[in-house]
Amino acid sequence: MPATLGWTIEDWRNAYQSGATPEKLLGELVASLDTADNAWIALSGSTQLQAALFDLAGTLNKVGGDISRLPLYGVPFAAKDNIDAVGFETTAGCPAYAYSPEEDATVIARLKAAGAVLIGKTNLDQFATGLVGTRSPYGAVSNAFNPDVISGGSSSGSASVTARGLVPFALGTDTAGSGRVPAGLNNLVGLKPTKGLFSIHGVVPACRSLDCVSIFALTVNDAGRVADAMDGFDADDAFSRKAPYALPLDGPAIRRPGPIKRLAIPEHPQWFGDQQAEAAWNTAISQWRQQNVELVPLDFSPMLELAALLYEGPWVAERHAAVESFMASHGNEMNPVVKSIIANAGKFTATDTFGAQYRKEELLRQIDELLADVDALLVPTAPTAPTIEAVNNDPVTLNSQLGTYTNFVNLADFSALAIPAGFRDDGLPFGVTLISGAWKDTELQHLACQWLNAHPTPLGATDKPRPEETPGAEISTPTIQVAVVGAHLSGMPLNTQLTERYSALLEQTTTSANYRLYALPNTTPPKPGLKRVADGEGRQIIVEVWEMPASAFGSFVDLIPAPLGIGNVELADGRWVNGFICEGYGFEGARDVTEFGGWRAYITSLNSGNSGTSGKA
Repeated sequence: MPATLGWTIEDWRNAYQSGATPEKLLGELVASLDTADNAWIALSGSTQLQAALFDLAGTLNKVGGDISRLPLYGVPFAAKDNIDAVGFETTAGCPAYAYSPEEDATVIARLKAAGAVLIGKTNLDQFATGLVGTRSPYGAVSNAFNPDVISGGSSSGSASVTARGLVPFALGTDTAGSGRVPAGLNNLVGLKPTKGLFSIHGVVPACRSLDCVSIFALTVNDAGRVADAMDGFDADDAFSRKAPYALPLDGPAIRRPGPIKRLAIPEHPQWFGDQQAEAAWNTAISQWRQQNVELVPLDFSPMLELAALLYEGPWVAERHAAVESFMASHGNEMNPVVKSIIANAGKFTATDTFGAQYRKEELLRQIDELLADVDALLVPTAPTAPTIEAVNNDPVTLNSQLGTYTNFVNLADFSALAIPAGFRDDGLPFGVTLISGAWKDTELQHLACQWLNAHPTPLGATDKPRPEETPGAEISTPTIQVAVVGAHLSGMPLNTQLTERYSALLEQTTTSANYRLYALPNTTPPKPGLKRVADGEGRQIIVEVWEMPASAFGSFVDLIPAPLGIGNVELADGRWVNGFICEGYGFEGARDVTEFGGWRAYITSLNSGNSGTSGKA
């Protein structure tokens, strides 16, 4: 095997920075791959690789030959074979369906633009219908730790090649859990984004209204890097969404901005007799209790009922819509289990569909109320790890069990991140999934890094140690900093106008020495006015700097009465931030209280009867 086995994206980048070339490293990698490995449906040949390297050179020229400007320069990856890539047929796991795409799927194009090199297409449950990884004419993909156990599906091949360290990341898709179950069963990170964050243009649909492109990676860091390269609005995708400027403040906690501190866990988790999984969960939960989070056991029955709607309700008709014409003419060439599942679409009427939509909305209201004070959910990624033989003997029941804690997520418009959580006593990996509201993807990555740094596992099925996980910015929504000087200080009468907008106190500091502070007349509660003066005529005044969601700033400013307003205030360290200022007329009849150094000291003096000396108005 090549020396690159088990390399992370950072390893690949370091190698190129040290002088290695894509021609050498990728050539060795491609030459080492086994065409008989059924995790692959198609592999890059020498001609395809040369074409990819030529394109990579052109991409590098566009950035002036600076490889540091291509975050994925020369990094190999794989893609599930329901995602279009020029030079490869798209089969969706069904040879009779195969076609040659004329353009890359948007996500493939964006990865190539970042410097990544596609080296193969991977096996899957046919038409992305299944969570087992066995429903493919190319063969059942085995678990990376035990060949008798399923890999999980439908993104089976992508999980397998990543877990074995052949590539640092691979693309899957996730409608009902296909980007999470294989991650949990193979000791991987599985990033299931907010719907619409990644384009699905050029992806064979399963349920278009629920489909997501997903990422399998060895580390959270790598998953985040790939996500940064792929995200963004795509006008060619009717289901693409623009990220909101800020998250709502008046919704349930799971949909609000801010760090994740309270996690809901299933009050009575279901294990379907798998005692090994149950024991691994109990161990993981005891370790999570040592993290800086609170675990809250909750009744998960609304989520479980929502999950059941996906396969037991009329959403199966959306799968039929994706392959209707092909199924009519080539039904005998489909996997019989997949065909029977999709054929269930005929059982449902349009009336049934509306009824299910109504029930979905009712359940979402219940779920939001249930999670009103919870920032995220923590669930087992998969409640059991069946063998391939067991799935072959009972393909529908065991598949349904695997989706217990995944099927509801896209219906609820949640984001999710599957992460390793140790190993069962039989040596199989065990994983958990963090789930939160739409657009909370970055917050989930931050919490996952905290967990994995405290409880690291090897990378996938390799013996490589996990590097330190270093998340990006903790708060992914825009914020504004505001310096407050008077009645909005901590413990003061108007401080609730900040806290009710989920603002956070960053620091207590002072202004520069160019300010004077005045107690304004006839204000309730008492308020000060801050006045900028010439050099040598003022002093430093104590302020607090608060950070609030940008979406709350307008409503906050609307509460500020004349003569006060928001302008720019200079801090002692030279920074300029938004802060309270006062119009000139407001100082008429005001008392200069600069000598107290801050509003809190002045108010304390009033309460103690020591009013100090008066200054000029």
